[in-house]
Amino acid sequence: MSHEPISVPRIDINLHRQTLTLLGASGEVIARYSVSTALNGAGEKDSSGCTPRGEHYIRAMIGKGLPSCTVLRGRRPTGEIYSRDLGEQNPGRDWILSRILWLCGLESGKNRGPGVDTFRRFIYIHGTPDTEPMGIPKSHGCVRMRNADVIDLFERVDPGTAVFIH
Repeated sequence: MSHEPISVPRIDINLHRQTLTLLGASGEVIARYSVSTALNGAGEKDSSGCTPRGEHYIRAMIGKGLPSCTVLRGRRPTGEIYSRDLGEQNPGRDWILSRILWLCGLESGKNRGPGVDTFRRFIYIHGTPDTEPMGIPKSHGCVRMRNADVIDLFERVDPGTAVFIH
């Protein structure tokens, strides 16, 4: 499914509800997705394993045109396509699949700068194995999505899109 990017969209991520909502310029709901944020809860400190709160934007988008379930490591495709067998061969691996929307904080001292920098913490919106549960906190800090959902979202936004996490 291909979509034209929305004029001035914004993303609202609700940690309590475990949802990501794509809003249009007038605040209308364009799409809503179930997500999985940090098992450790909300927080901005380096190495906390928490999902950072506040105002962010999409600084980089990685994975355009890659097949669904492409495995990404260090923001580059590994040549692997995730499968149940690959997952069983690599237990405990934090899978980053299909697409990456790399977030950057906008609030100095809160989610930007020394000790709290969302971008330097490598906080992404990304795909995860479809066997992973959505709607419950389980990530290491990132915002995990179903592969079809992250691909859909990726096609609707651009770098610079505002992201509010609360």
